[in-house]
Amino acid sequence: MHIPDGFVSLPVNLVNAGISLSLMGYALKKVSNDENHKEKLPLVSVFAAFVFAAQMLNFPVVSGTSGHLLGGFLASLIVGPWYSFILMSIVLFLQCFGFADGGVIALGSNIFNMAFIGGVFTYWIYIVVEKSFKIKRFNALLIGFFSWFSVVLSAFFCSLELVLSNTSKPEMVFPAMLSIHALIGIGEALITVSVVGLIYKLMPEIFINLKNEN
Repeated sequence: MHIPDGFVSLPVNLVNAGISLSLMGYALKKVSNDENHKEKLPLVSVFAAFVFAAQMLNFPVVSGTSGHLLGGFLASLIVGPWYSFILMSIVLFLQCFGFADGGVIALGSNIFNMAFIGGVFTYWIYIVVEKSFKIKRFNALLIGFFSWFSVVLSAFFCSLELVLSNTSKPEMVFPAMLSIHALIGIGEALITVSVVGLIYKLMPEIFINLKNEN
């Protein structure tokens, strides 16, 4: 999922970088206006460390392919979408410059795909579905589905960027990317449901002040 440099064209990377910077500005504004942001910072810091470590651990998928936790949707459930965006962006920045995981020029694209699409945007859809169908908060099946969906949707946008960059043909990249990430998404769902369930059981107070931000 981490796009290296040279796979996505400079115009696509520049557009995504501009969008990601704008989103970061909005996220910082939302967080600064949150009267509880000082109390949330320790939790956000701890969860950022968790996501960073979890993304370094790969699990086998099929035919020698491996995947790892994306974590954007999970972070949105625990700390809220805009804290999640900042958290994920920092994780991706550190991975890029500290471990060469994802290209420097492609950093804006990786932030857009994984922090926004896989985190904030998926969370918005989740909240709309939850409210529209009056589903109980933190329903395991719904969380599991949207955890899986966050990975597939991120892979779709990554594939689209490769097509727009003339790196790969649609009939090749979409089936390849979506099929493998549909399998990776199962691991994402299992991890997310387990983590949310454990935290909800041991520390339910974390969820009490979590607002449905937009």
